[in-house]
Amino acid sequence: MNRCPEHTPWCGRDHRCGLGEHRSPEIVVDIPGHARAVLVRVRTAAGREHAEVRVRVALAPGEVAARRQLVGLLGDLRQAVTRAAITARPRPRRAAR
Repeated sequence: MNRCPEHTPWCGRDHRCGLGEHRSPEIVVDIPGHARAVLVRVRTAAGREHAEVRVRVALAPGEVAARRQLVGLLGDLRQAVTRAAITARPRPRRAAR
């Protein structure tokens, strides 16, 4: 039983959508042999919207190089998440003069 009363324009309108939640089709960025990212837009039953992002990156065979990659990846992810969070924050209202 589908409990989604109204689909969004971007909703997948299939098995991904249920229990009051709307989910878009996956958007995939694939660099064969190197990396893959999958993004899904989600609207919860409470009306809150989110982006779910999964990232898979091939690591170097050596431990030191792999750790360097992970440090760089975490830094880049932190920057991307921070930028997205700041953009989503409502701006304070200006006082009337």
